[in-house]
Amino acid sequence: MEHTILNNGVAMPLIGLGVMEIENGEAGERVILDALEAGYRMIDTATVYFNEETVGRAIKKSGLPREERFVTTKFWAQDAGYENTKKAFQLSLEKLGLDYLDMYLVHVPFGDYYGSWRAMEELYEAGKIRAIGVCNFYPARLADLCMNVRIKPAVCQVEMHPFYQQGDAIANMKSFGVQPEAWSPLAHGRFDIFSNEVLGAIAKKHGKSISQVAIRWNVQRGVAVIPKSVKKARIEENFNVWDFSLTDEEMAAIAQLDMGHTEAEDPTALETAIGANQWKIHD
Repeated sequence: MEHTILNNGVAMPLIGLGVMEIENGEAGERVILDALEAGYRMIDTATVYFNEETVGRAIKKSGLPREERFVTTKFWAQDAGYENTKKAFQLSLEKLGLDYLDMYLVHVPFGDYYGSWRAMEELYEAGKIRAIGVCNFYPARLADLCMNVRIKPAVCQVEMHPFYQQGDAIANMKSFGVQPEAWSPLAHGRFDIFSNEVLGAIAKKHGKSISQVAIRWNVQRGVAVIPKSVKKARIEENFNVWDFSLTDEEMAAIAQLDMGHTEAEDPTALETAIGANQWKIHD
């Protein structure tokens, strides 16, 4: 496993397991345990995934020392604001059964996330969180936040895959010392990614799968990734990317696949802002 060093000196694994849509129960626990047994040490969840309890039970059952586990969760727009975020953080900590979080993220750039950030800075300084960051912050929002807070985000998590490469967003993150992290690094299977001729030819050359090539491409760009799967074989496959490297020519060929736009929910869209503010995940 390779790590990246965040802007506060914390080492974060470059590959983790994303658990969006992984059910809250024994089946979900088995998925997370399979990942931990395969070598994953970073698990990425969120309050809005409704499976923090499952993540907590699985990592406890794993028997791994706490310092070997890197646990990330996020709070939803409903819990934006100073007091709300303090409460949401404590609830997540209790559901996960932990004394501290490795990473806490603002899930979406809506509501009073500046008030949230003040709360997160205090929790970080109190030793309750090892690193704080954001998710779905497009360049203008990230720049504005970085220029108006005491502690800059350590990570910015956005959609990134061969068909939506986000080169400008990555450059902006790096200019502020923020680590890029990709959700949906396999494009949720869209764009016929698993039958793409360019990726397929590169995969064949290295004796790897298209998934492994796509993950390796992001890691080689310095981007952390959190692929999601519930199948043990696929979980292991997604992690096994450390024994090969892509050439400059192969990286350039993949660069040509960029469509420059997303088919997932656009965080800059009016409908996204309205929907995020209207979606209430608790009373």
